Amino acid sequence: MFRQLLNWRTLIALIAILIASGTIFYSQYLARKIEKDERIKVEQWVEASKSILDVNNTETKLAFKIIKDNIDIPIIQTDEKENILGYVNIDTLKIKKDKNYLDRQLKRLRAANNPVIYTDPLDSLKINKYYYGHTRLLNEVRYYPIVQLCIVALFIAITLLSLQSSFRSAQNQVWAGMAKETAHQLGTPVSSLEGWVEMLKENPASEKIAQELEKDVNRLRLVSDRFGKIGSTPHLDPYDIVVQVNNMVDYMKKRSTGKITFSLNTHGNDTLVAPLSPPLFDWVIENLLKNALDAMEGKGSIAVDMTEEKDTVIIDVADTGKGISKQNISKVFKPGFTTKKRGWGLGLSLSKRIIEQYHKGHLSVKHSEPGKGTTFRIVLKK
Repeated sequence: MFRQLLNWRTLIALIAILIASGTIFYSQYLARKIEKDERIKVEQWVEASKSILDVNNTETKLAFKIIKDNIDIPIIQTDEKENILGYVNIDTLKIKKDKNYLDRQLKRLRAANNPVIYTDPLDSLKINKYYYGHTRLLNEVRYYPIVQLCIVALFIAITLLSLQSSFRSAQNQVWAGMAKETAHQLGTPVSSLEGWVEMLKENPASEKIAQELEKDVNRLRLVSDRFGKIGSTPHLDPYDIVVQVNNMVDYMKKRSTGKITFSLNTHGNDTLVAPLSPPLFDWVIENLLKNALDAMEGKGSIAVDMTEEKDTVIIDVADTGKGISKQNISKVFKPGFTTKKRGWGLGLSLSKRIIEQYHKGHLSVKHSEPGKGTTFRIVLKK
């Protein structure tokens, strides 16, 4: 699936480059062609203007037509000393309101194109310069590649988001399928073990063994129940988070060394209620506590801090372990990432999925420093 997504991205990138390159080259070709046509029109306009002023010329019909047809090319006429003699297609209302407007337009036209120069045939020292600007069409052609590139970029973004969404959907289906199949495979042997435990209970000599086995079977049943809920939308009911977290802390205490100290601080709150799926929420707390134990390698402290805000409950799980390097903080929730010699790298990924997708909360690394420890934060809606 990843290779397929990568191939699609490569193909889309190549298509985008071809479209962008073709658009830029063709629009530049059109712009140069229009620019040449505009200069020819200005030169014709200048010749037509001089032709009308020539007293010996009786054929002025074509000249008038050329002048009349120029409705979009702004032109400013100056003498050899750059004094303005006349203009066409310049906003006269703005000229009346602003005395410097025409001078600014002349400066703009001077920067846009080289002027068309007309020398009086009777007086070579008498020169007229005709500065001109560009039509709206030329400006649109020049800006067209930018618009086109924006459209292409939008197309690429939408396509990649769609592919990413499809990839995530397929990934989620694989997760859900694996989880449900695991729950299904566990169901039969767990049911069988429960029957054997009941038989052992009937024998007084095996009662203690039966009690210990029952704990492990119940644990297997809990694991099966957790996997069964992955992939389907769990039903959330109001539960006391303090009780849930406290139970998991007690459970992990029994399975840790005596050199690990646990503390739970609720800041005076006896109860903190939020909508939960207890089996899945307990799984998250268990994963965080297990990671903390692994990070400390048998010695240190784990502190669980629970605070209440207006609309949320915040749970911080802090340890004094080896910490996480900065380059790995962004990777800890990715499936398959682990720094342990043993491990699948799925615990934190599953935990984030449970909190954010099922409980609509947020799970993140609040703080981590190599050699000093890590703090994970869970934020749940009340």
